[in-house]
Formats: sequence, structure tokens, C-alpha cells
Amino acid sequence: AIMASVYLVLGTLLGVYIASELAFPFLNDLGTDLPYFQFGRLRPLHTNTVIFAFGGSVLMASAFYIVQRTNQTRLWSNKMAWFTLWSWNAVIVLAVITLPLGLTQSKEYAELEWPIDILITLSWVTYLYNFIMTIHIRDRNKVPHVYVANWFFMGMMTMVTYLHVVNNLSVPVSAFKSYSIFSGVQDAMIQWWWGHNAVGFFLTAGFLGIMYYFVPKQAQRPIYSYRLSVIHFWALMFGYVWLGAHHLQYTALPDWAGSLGATISLAMIIPSWGGALNGILTLSGSWDRLREDYILRFLIMSLAFYAMSIFEGPVMAAK
Repeated sequence: AIMASVYLVLGTLLGVYIASELAFPFLNDLGTDLPYFQFGRLRPLHTNTVIFAFGGSVLMASAFYIVQRTNQTRLWSNKMAWFTLWSWNAVIVLAVITLPLGLTQSKEYAELEWPIDILITLSWVTYLYNFIMTIHIRDRNKVPHVYVANWFFMGMMTMVTYLHVVNNLSVPVSAFKSYSIFSGVQDAMIQWWWGHNAVGFFLTAGFLGIMYYFVPKQAQRPIYSYRLSVIHFWALMFGYVWLGAHHLQYTALPDWAGSLGATISLAMIIPSWGGALNGILTLSGSWDRLREDYILRFLIMSLAFYAMSIFEGPVMAAK
């Protein structure tokens, strides 16, 4: 949680700086011929800091907190959790070093080169394994049911592992240079299968896990519809993986693939709005608490913005 706060500040400062470069080109090299501050070098550093450094730290801290509370047990391995923390932060440090140097795979949201990808995989798999084992060791007499927030976390962790590994399959040619095993339109399709689902799972499913724990907890009421939360989960898991093709409309990608991506994108409005409404309607009978509880205000506004963004995305995906 501490590192998430640090990365939030650093990531937003980087964002302000590279936005300023567009208005004041002098900032791109500060009067020198050095390339390290160029927009093209710092923009991937900004996105990696905000998405993976900040977002990843939030997800890891929240998942480890929620899994212990909902299963009434201690974390399976504190040492493994510490490894996850330090290895994840090592990835961020390596990103800070390599991206300004121009060492990149040139894949959006997957810029880091192969040695760092291996470290990401090790860190993420220990995170996943520790989480699952914590659920496994719970007292099933006390906690017979795995709460839905944990399912969202597990779905996110499993899919991100799969997506990350496949998209980063490559042939190393030096210590920090590799070439993807895919080429042409296949490489583009695999990249946007990952690129869209970095949003769909890393930045959506994981944060919905946070929502399904903290909204009922803060409202001091059960989730509005537990059945709807389960439908929301399975629709998200089966639907999101099809959407990457909508990033490649009117390209060399076969037209049917783009049409399929657009169609399922539009269909995903229904379960996504269902999930957003499920969170908002949890306050039914307790709306007066919004007058005094600023935490609930933030949570409800985040759900409102989630509902707006999941309408905007599918509409933009339409051909």
C-alpha cells in the first residue's frame, strides 16, 4: 500500500511531464542531444508506472488483505509474500532503467524485455500461488464458501499469467534484445489479445474484487445480489478474452475476427452494467450514509465512472 502511494505520485508526475513535452518541445531533450527524456522513451515508463507499479501494488495489497479477512485465516506464506513484494518492485526499478535507454519490445503494455518478463512471471505466479493456498488452508467448517471477491482475484491472476506468458514468447538474441515468435497480423492479434485484457483483467476484474469486498463492508450491508455477482464474474471471464480484435478494425486481420470482437464488446455492456448496479444498489436503504461517509462517496463515484466507461468502450469498438 505504501509503494502504491509512492508509484501513484511518480506516475502522475511523469504523466504531467510528458504531456508538457507536447506543448513545450524543449522538454524533450532539455537543450541536449540526449534521447533519455524524449516522449517516446518516457511515455511507456509512465504507463508502466501507473498501470503495473501503482495498479499492481494496489491489487497485491488488497488481495492479500481481503483473502485473509474473507477466509478467516492468516496468509499461507509471509516469506512468499515478501518475495512477491521485492521482486515486483525490482521489475519496476528495471523498467525505470531500461525504458529510457530504449530497451523495449515495442509492444504496448508489454514493453519490457525478456529477462524482466521472466521476473514478472516468477513474481506473479508466487502471488497467485500464495493467494490460492491461503484459500485452501481455510477452516471449511467456519468458512465453507469462497466469497465472490476471491473469485474475481483468482480469475484476474490466472488470466494475466496466461496472457503475459503467451504474448511475451520470444527468441532472445542478446541480454536485452529478443524477437517475438509471432509475426505479422498474428503478432498484432496476440499483442491486442494481451493489450485489451491488461485492461479487462488487470484493471477491471482485480478492482472488481476490491469493490465486492469494500462496498458491502463500508456500507455495512450484504451485496445487493450475490447471484448477480456470480453471473457478473463468469460473464467477465468468458466474454473479455474475445475482445482484443476490436483494436484491429480495418487492418489485415480477417474481417470476421474484428466483427466478432465488436459484437461481444457490445454484449459485454449487459453484465458489466449489472455488476456496477450491483455495487451501487448495495446502498439501498442506506443512501443517507453518503452525507457523512466520504469513503462510500468515493466508492459509489468509482462505480458510476465504471458504468460510464464500460458503455464508452463497446460503443468505440463498434464498426
